[in-house]
Amino acid sequence: MGNAGTAGTRTAGTATVAELVQRQWGDHRVGLRDRSRSLSHHQVASGAAARAALLVDLVPRGAEPHLGVLLDNTPEFPLWLSAAALAGAAVAGINPTRRGAELARDILHTECRVLVTERAHLPLLDGLDLPGVRVLVTDTEAYGELLAPYADAAPGEATLGPVGPGNRMLLYFTSGSTGAPKAAICTQGRLAAAGASLAGHFGVRRDDVHYICMPMFHGNAVIADWAPAVAAGAGVALRARFSASRFLDDVREFGATYFTYVGRAVQYLLATPERPDDRDHPLRLGFGTEAGAVDAARFEARFGARLVEGYGSSEGGAAIQHTADTPAGAIGRAAPGDDLAVVDPDTGEERATAVLSEGGRLLNGAEAIGELVNRGPNPFEGYWRHPEAEEARRRGGWYWTGDLFFRDARGFLYFAGRTDDRLRVDSENLAAAVIESILARWGAAAAVAVYAVPDPVAGDQVMAAIAPRPAGPGDAPEPAAFDPAAFAAFLASQPDLGTKMAPRFIRVVRELPVTATNKIHRVGLRREGFRCGDPVWWRPAGESGYRPLTDEDVTALEAEYAEHGREDLLNR
Repeated sequence: MGNAGTAGTRTAGTATVAELVQRQWGDHRVGLRDRSRSLSHHQVASGAAARAALLVDLVPRGAEPHLGVLLDNTPEFPLWLSAAALAGAAVAGINPTRRGAELARDILHTECRVLVTERAHLPLLDGLDLPGVRVLVTDTEAYGELLAPYADAAPGEATLGPVGPGNRMLLYFTSGSTGAPKAAICTQGRLAAAGASLAGHFGVRRDDVHYICMPMFHGNAVIADWAPAVAAGAGVALRARFSASRFLDDVREFGATYFTYVGRAVQYLLATPERPDDRDHPLRLGFGTEAGAVDAARFEARFGARLVEGYGSSEGGAAIQHTADTPAGAIGRAAPGDDLAVVDPDTGEERATAVLSEGGRLLNGAEAIGELVNRGPNPFEGYWRHPEAEEARRRGGWYWTGDLFFRDARGFLYFAGRTDDRLRVDSENLAAAVIESILARWGAAAAVAVYAVPDPVAGDQVMAAIAPRPAGPGDAPEPAAFDPAAFAAFLASQPDLGTKMAPRFIRVVRELPVTATNKIHRVGLRREGFRCGDPVWWRPAGESGYRPLTDEDVTALEAEYAEHGREDLLNR
């Protein structure tokens, strides 16, 4: 699956991550820390060497050199990444929000012979059948005793075989909306090149500190935050799990200058109470995706730090570079070597050039939005044991990103959402992200998600979940009440809101449901539709205003779906 902001630039290179780790030997500056532990770069290299030696002894001869890491963002996570690089092994980041058979499937599918975890996550493993998997629990005395014999190991002494750019380094699961997640492969060469490219693009210095608050089992935190820090010799600071309320305190304590984000993280930060010292920090840059132009501008105005929206397919098949002349709202242009095109997902024909207003608003979305493809060579390295998914990505000799974009007359590309987030309303194709970017202008909304619900007759209707901004000051203020008349007036004043884009249903939530990587949990929103536990407002056919959706309304709608044989779609 494509992820905006995962690896926004890419260059060719032959360096390995193992070489980057070895460079830390003898560097006694602070290299890795969290709130309870601080390690120098040298101690990171030494600790990684010890873990690499242990790993070489634990992996059976002839087994795949894979280990699973089921950890929060503790220092042990980057230590094991570094250890895997030195040993020539690959890390499978295991998502702690997975449960039962799904969790076991992730571990066994990636053929992990060693699983590194912590006591807090041990209950997740209770009752799971994990044959041949050795479990290491990092915050125990037994773990320390296991590592002790390897304390004097030096980087490069213990390997599972020759270590080069082609060694698998990461097996990271893409967050697919349906079916079991796929494990994308990233080699040492690609990860080292991505880190060096981002470090160069953003001018990362040795005295910078990269704050990692996004989960490290996800590609964004490793590829776009950890890798450029290691490539540049910068420091790394960790937050076990993202916390909007602790964000600025962490940035100040760690002296953080750079961070990455995905999903709704920026909206959560903007929803925190404003403080007089909001600009009193060393942070200079955030890099990620899905903040949107409106919230990116709000973030910079409030906190004084610039956000750069990036795009790089998680699998490495396409990348877009942000340049100084990139207009507001755009991601950038195709990276060198990429032949990117925006095409109709069904026919492969190129879509029309986007027509934008003077204010940068898209005026011909129905003709301009399509799927981004790379028609040239690309470094997509495949999925672990999933040839069908690989073929789908490479069909027709192109790399299909699964992401919707539009391109302006100067070649700048704009993100418009996932292909899964397309809506078809009255025979017109719409993109949820485009509608979201319009609704985000409404000052009363702290966060917005747009998604499809089935139409009773054919196609889809537009539904939006809106989290209102707080009604007043305080650490946990109540959200303001939804004002349907004000919202309808706002919609009427938006010149780029097409006649079929206005939401039919509005779900008012305290906060949006999100996945473990802070992306909107659209599958759950779509599944619940308008039959949910939150207040829902709707605009019946032929009416211009919104009114509360009552039980009687729901019953009448269900009857309409049944009349047209589409009642089963309400439970999809």
